Amino acid sequence: MDVIKTQQISSRPIEKVIVHPLVLLSIVDNYNRVAKDTRKRVVGVLLGTSFKGTVDVTSSYAVPFEEDEKDPTIWFLDHNYHESMFSMFKRINAKEHVVGWYSTGPKLRENDLDIHRLFHNYVPNPVLVIIDVQPKELGIPTKSYYDVEEVKENATQKSQKVFVHVPSEIAAHEVEEIGVEHLLRDVKDATISTLATELDLNNEKGSVCIHLGLMHRLTALSGKHLELMNFKSLILDCDVFNLLPNLNVNELIKAFAVKTNDMMLVIYLSSLIRSVIALHNLINNKMLNKEHEKAEDAKPATIQAAS
Repeated sequence: MDVIKTQQISSRPIEKVIVHPLVLLSIVDNYNRVAKDTRKRVVGVLLGTSFKGTVDVTSSYAVPFEEDEKDPTIWFLDHNYHESMFSMFKRINAKEHVVGWYSTGPKLRENDLDIHRLFHNYVPNPVLVIIDVQPKELGIPTKSYYDVEEVKENATQKSQKVFVHVPSEIAAHEVEEIGVEHLLRDVKDATISTLATELDLNNEKGSVCIHLGLMHRLTALSGKHLELMNFKSLILDCDVFNLLPNLNVNELIKAFAVKTNDMMLVIYLSSLIRSVIALHNLINNKMLNKEHEKAEDAKPATIQAAS
């Protein structure tokens, strides 16, 4: 069995973990296909980069995983599948390395430290990102951890590994933002404003979150700020709201559509350019891998000739 060499990634303490939307979509898709409507969880490998204490998780893939619900010490993770997948991912993007693993928890479990110890074979300081695929409240659905050695005050007691929580956030490149926007876009009706569609509670479940967020901001606005305002200021605020455009006017809808199409054209051209550059980098990466393989194959012949 081929063993993946430990990546040369900084082993300094991790200060922040950045998770990209593509990773979240991949994990949710894996959960819906494997463990939906069950008590099981899914486990996979996180790929990305690490620099100055910040781990940037840009990609991921699922790994076959089984565990005994009654005995948490009994679990299985397919190493061969992981190593085969990583070798294929490396051919596509050599800059991405193994930075840790993910679990759909939704909380830490007893055998997580044992699984985490396994990933020390691939990266000096791996991270564990727990994704809550069924969040019950608003907020970031990720919790990140890394392990440290806990030294006991009593010298007779052995030190042990413990998880330490690290802040995490969601970030995306421009191309990812466009892709997520297209995935979340519903069937468009040009005669109805986007805001009115999003605030329709009967339209989408996700609009409930938008509605709650808007109500929270309006409640904060109607607090001390309005109490301190005088009558003249209140009239000016009403005038501001009355000056907002009526998005049901056909001329305004057409103008917005033309402006949006112009912006989308620029974004589309930018995406094409990025795709061409990515394909160019992929070809260069493949050529470098072939040269590296030829150099590795030539080493034994050189050694035999020297002997």
